[in-house]
Amino acid sequence: MGSNMEPVAVTSQKHDPAWKHCQMFKSGDRVQLKCVYCGKIFKGGGIHRIKEHIAGQKGNAAACLRVQPDVRQQMLESLNGVAVKKRKKQKLAEDITGFDNHCGLSSDIVLLPVPESVEHDEDVYANRDDDSSSKAFAGGGRQKKGRVRKAPNNMVNSSSNAALAVVPSTNSKKVSNTVNMAVGRFLSDVGLAADSVNSPYFQPMIDAIASQGVGVVGPTYHDLRSSILKNLFHEVRYDVDQYTVSWEQTGCSILVDEWTSRKGNKTFVNFFVYCPQGTIFFRSADISHSNSIDSADVIYELIKETMEQVGLRFVVQVVTSGEDRYVVAGKRIADTYPTVFWTPCAGRCVDSMLEDIGVLPAVKAVLDRAKSISRYIYSSADVLNMTRRYTSGVDLVDLGFTRSSTDFTTLKRISNIRHNLQSMVTSEEWVESPCSKTPQGFQFLDSLSDESFWSECDSVTRLTDPLLRVLRIVGSEKNPAMGFVYAGLYRAKEAIKKELVSKAEYSVYWNIIDARWEQLRRHPLHAAGFYLNPKFFYSLEGDAHLQIRSLVYDCIEKLIPDPNVQDKIIKETASYHGGVGDFGRKMAIRARDTLLPTEWWLQYGGGCPNLARLAIRILSQTCGLIQHKLDKTHVERMHERKNCLEHQRLSDLVFVHYNMSMKQMVSRNKPVDPISYEYIDIVQDWVMEKESRMENSSSTEWMAVDPPFGNHMILVPQTDDFEALGAEKYFRCAGFDDYEIFDGVKDSEEENVEDKVEPTS
Repeated sequence: MGSNMEPVAVTSQKHDPAWKHCQMFKSGDRVQLKCVYCGKIFKGGGIHRIKEHIAGQKGNAAACLRVQPDVRQQMLESLNGVAVKKRKKQKLAEDITGFDNHCGLSSDIVLLPVPESVEHDEDVYANRDDDSSSKAFAGGGRQKKGRVRKAPNNMVNSSSNAALAVVPSTNSKKVSNTVNMAVGRFLSDVGLAADSVNSPYFQPMIDAIASQGVGVVGPTYHDLRSSILKNLFHEVRYDVDQYTVSWEQTGCSILVDEWTSRKGNKTFVNFFVYCPQGTIFFRSADISHSNSIDSADVIYELIKETMEQVGLRFVVQVVTSGEDRYVVAGKRIADTYPTVFWTPCAGRCVDSMLEDIGVLPAVKAVLDRAKSISRYIYSSADVLNMTRRYTSGVDLVDLGFTRSSTDFTTLKRISNIRHNLQSMVTSEEWVESPCSKTPQGFQFLDSLSDESFWSECDSVTRLTDPLLRVLRIVGSEKNPAMGFVYAGLYRAKEAIKKELVSKAEYSVYWNIIDARWEQLRRHPLHAAGFYLNPKFFYSLEGDAHLQIRSLVYDCIEKLIPDPNVQDKIIKETASYHGGVGDFGRKMAIRARDTLLPTEWWLQYGGGCPNLARLAIRILSQTCGLIQHKLDKTHVERMHERKNCLEHQRLSDLVFVHYNMSMKQMVSRNKPVDPISYEYIDIVQDWVMEKESRMENSSSTEWMAVDPPFGNHMILVPQTDDFEALGAEKYFRCAGFDDYEIFDGVKDSEEENVEDKVEPTS
């Protein structure tokens, strides 16, 4: 991309769904659009051409090779919807043209032309079925009687394109408030959380109700429990079956996630099946009856049953937490099934690293001070409103997957909006506010004015940001993480070493990383994922690849039981190492940094089919458990019910609910309110003030709080986490030539011995 291109914000007036999947830039007087998936830049054609590109529609744009299937389908449906709408508008115009003939209107009554500004009202007609539209215009069906007023002479239009003028409501704000209050009453009555409206199915539900007009009757209690649930089950089952078709090529990972009921007296295990096309909820089990002695045996049997139900030939790995009973069960699984790996969750390993770093005295001091700033802001409606105005709606708290990740993402957020906060406390508005004259206000001002504090914030952010990147990669629903985590940990240790320089200082952080990563540091799947990712493999220098080649051989022997195929793979690795054949094409070299690893092997691995099949199978796996919040209420109810028929119904309800939620995880990016109780377990250290402050607060103060805007435009541009691992502009070097990072910090005794050895002349 040219350096003279400036990013342009996509405003809220851009309603086309394709705007969420592209970036807008300005080069001189021209506006250009960039696909966020493959980086292709379009210098013309507008948003429609981007939509064709993402949808894979042949015509004006080449198909995007990196977009996810659900996004591609969404864009395809949008394109089809535009075409259908155009056809319906044409039919509508034809029907309206002959309206006077069909209805036998008097010749002295004319139709008013539609003003140009009322363009959206045609969509109201276009969204109706053709049959219903025809009946309405042809006099079919029941209609209310009303007067048809003659048009004034100066408004008579004899054009054949005249149409009925639909007068837009002049009281749209009142109508909107009516809808809002109706929704609010319903949610409050049944006790649903406010974030229910963030469901991607909420607005389509509103649209469907509105399209039926006044008097529409909703489904009954029995409809929802029977016929509707039955239809939803078949709908979701069809989607799940589409995922299972891909297992033949990519294999799959079984994810085992344990959790405790709200009351704390029940323990459940959920089983998910991951593949690049999507993650599906498979089953749930209650293990509350098992004690600590036999719980590993129970878990082992459950995993074994799940693997056999999924199909042993598809399963590449079983991912669990690193707790002792799961370690025992996982190792037994690996021994029982020689072609299946047991893998501890990489996400929890990285989160534990952040947790350990967060309790280091120097880091904890910075976090505590930042939390005091945040708690002060969120404890007062006046201060919170003022802050949101000065930060253009950007909240201080940046919600992460876990409490530890939230600590460091929020610290980075505060550092990014530092100048906005400082502008606020030096403004006339702040000086004249009562808050500035309190002891807490003075302390708040001192913290924001302390340059040493901001310097320490920046330093901690540079130390932890690479680990946060790894955590986001592990939790990504867009791309498989197996080919990136090994490199991500290398980059994290590299960044720490370059930030602290002194071995005595950076070894403290390295020791934390190595201790938490011990179970995975020599894991064959992670090593093979790094080795088979061309983005990183061809950046290795010297004999660095020898450090992990033995682990790759372990992976080949375990996943490929046939000795003949093993020998073929070993022979084909020579072509990969040397970059010969299709691997050495200029296109293949360029594509190392632009295509996902699996796509690269599909495109250029044809000359080494056995190695390519193995590479695709390994690189298609995830590295962690589900990071996103899922509602577990239905699961608890399912395990509590005793009636067999109700248990079956609730099992299907859980299957539908979880898999619908899993399907939408990629596209969910709704702004949240940090002080909302739904997230309080993660953010409480940043937003909860002392009890005395809460007791002294007015019971109606919350009503004065302005809602968060969710505007992140003033923040630094977000980089793609996967691309950043190999980009020199994000790291001071893009290679992997630091052998100390691979080997780890040596023991102090060995270091002392080396220091005493004098160099020979």
